[in-house]
Amino acid sequence: MVKGNQPKLYAALKALPWKDVTARRYDRGRGHGRRETRSVRTLTVTGLGLDFPHVVQAVKILRHRTDLKSGKVTRQTVYAITDMTAREASPQLIGRLARSQWGIEAVHPVRDVTFAEDASRIRTGHGPENMATLRNLAINKRREHGYTSIATGLREMSYEPFTRPLDLLGIAP
Repeated sequence: MVKGNQPKLYAALKALPWKDVTARRYDRGRGHGRRETRSVRTLTVTGLGLDFPHVVQAVKILRHRTDLKSGKVTRQTVYAITDMTAREASPQLIGRLARSQWGIEAVHPVRDVTFAEDASRIRTGHGPENMATLRNLAINKRREHGYTSIATGLREMSYEPFTRPLDLLGIAP
């Protein structure tokens, strides 16, 4: 997903000829107290002058949400890029991938606030992926054991750092 911290790329994606796009997918759904309509448009950008390495397709996702209780309607436009061709990734597949990414993003605030993930100095090799996996393990194990606050769970583990984490994992010291 292209975010506001990439203003040039965001502006370039926004300026693409989205009205001419024929590769589209519409989805409607209800859940979590809201009704949502998503429109996914994909555009092959080879030859359109988008200056970004390896990009083949651009994606525009438009979401309309209606809060069923208040009736409030919100609209959000999200842009993304991919190196997958139109044959490899249809608008349907890209829509599914985007929804799975939003699920991942929901965990990020927990990892960042509780574990200060964004401040991590681990940046080389497989280190970032390995640390993310360990953080996810810590979060999921605490949730399995009934903790709704991961920070509280971490504090309680720290009271007996040589035994409680092993108990949580089911490993006898």
